Amino acid sequence: MVKIICLISDYLFKVLLIGNSGVGCNNLKIQKSRKTNLEIISIILSELILQIFMLKLQQKIKVFQIDRSTVKLQIWDTAGQDRFRTITSSYYRGAQGIIIVFDVTDRESFNQIRQWIQEIDKFAAESVNKILVGNKIDSSQRRVSTDEAEALGIQFYYLSQIIQYFIY
Repeated sequence: MVKIICLISDYLFKVLLIGNSGVGCNNLKIQKSRKTNLEIISIILSELILQIFMLKLQQKIKVFQIDRSTVKLQIWDTAGQDRFRTITSSYYRGAQGIIIVFDVTDRESFNQIRQWIQEIDKFAAESVNKILVGNKIDSSQRRVSTDEAEALGIQFYYLSQIIQYFIY
């Protein structure tokens, strides 16, 4: 049975969640930050992400209010599974934002980021907003430094799954 969701919204954003399998994409929770004012809601994806209150990213659609506007966030996640590589171009088409997730304890997940960026550059719109998220920063087994992540030149954040905070 197909469930049809019909929600009226002022803004609709398609956000892709990409990264190697096992980096923690399916369990991400992002708490609402103290930031209260969005300057350009349709352009700055990172600001949008910071306004989400406890969003579980495995959900397909999340609707919330920002400054009296209704925002619908449509999240696409393949969890890095190779079987989805054949739908790459349609997966990226129409996305306003892409969150690239890596596990700070897994060097290989970080090393694959350049390959993800190449796919984004090949298939997504030139104007797509990209955010890099280093997950699992609570671990003492860290294998990727902040300097390395920042050197990629993408807006970068850390995320803690255990105590659920977002550092920007």
